[in-house]
Amino acid sequence: MRRLALLAALPLLFAAACGNGGDVTAKTGGSSGASSGVKVAGEFGKKPQVTFPSGKPPATSSSQTITAGQGAQLKDGDAVVANLTAYSWDGKTNAQSGSTYDEGAPQLITVDNKLPSVVHKAFQDSKPGGRFLAVVAKDSLTAEQLEQAKSQGADTSIASVYIVDVLGVPTAKAAQGTATDPGVKGVTLQNPGGDQAPKLTTKTDAPAPKELVSKTVIKGTGPVVKSGQTILVHYTGKIWGTDTEFDSSWGRGQPIMFPIGVGKVIKGWDQSLVGVPVGSRMLVSIPPDLGYGKAGQGDKIKGTDTLVFVVDVLGAY
Repeated sequence: MRRLALLAALPLLFAAACGNGGDVTAKTGGSSGASSGVKVAGEFGKKPQVTFPSGKPPATSSSQTITAGQGAQLKDGDAVVANLTAYSWDGKTNAQSGSTYDEGAPQLITVDNKLPSVVHKAFQDSKPGGRFLAVVAKDSLTAEQLEQAKSQGADTSIASVYIVDVLGVPTAKAAQGTATDPGVKGVTLQNPGGDQAPKLTTKTDAPAPKELVSKTVIKGTGPVVKSGQTILVHYTGKIWGTDTEFDSSWGRGQPIMFPIGVGKVIKGWDQSLVGVPVGSRMLVSIPPDLGYGKAGQGDKIKGTDTLVFVVDVLGAY
């Protein structure tokens, strides 16, 4: 479905890591320095400005609250919408290694012990609207996790620094409300209600529509999705006529996020999801020229295939 990756996995933050952990120094304010000496300036929701102290990077992990958030504290199992900026602290160039602000889209991060322990603890100490700094050194990683980080190309002799802005914790698991028949001949959709996934069937002899078809099954009550926003969706995609499923976030058990209306996804998604109220369930039939074109995609999608999606729009940021 996605044409471009939103952001390559940053080696240490997304390694399956937990370890001994580090000390946590809580502090609030828009510009402050942790015990590591790293200074962070700038407003929440904008790319931070980071200043490093001179000398070698620390061998001990640490974290710090830069800006306190509001509401319920994060807990294990929460899927958190967050912006993050990462640096490789080598004591020389201290180069930035990635930022969702540069990519134009936040990420969905699950709070659990697969994160480096210092990052895990920093998330647990955070609230929506908060910003924290985490310095991840070797003491946060086990021998196995260090090997995994090295295999991803990370230099584990230096520290990694992450500045994380917590945007929120989505609570909706599926579109809620009265479902209507989308009225697309050849496609059936069952809407079991609650948090259950809809069941899409595309096995049919009916000819596929030649134009883009976008039908509202459940109309949401949230704000309208705007071009350039990042949306959170659950979806299932099948091929018209064969009922072949080629992708499903429902099947993976977690929704995904991507920018909409700016060419980061196939044209059929950009054209059908901008203007949709958050909380909606949409049925979308996408002809080849608005999907993957003549080249198709992977082993399942041929250049002549019409793609059918059921999409639940759960959030927009």
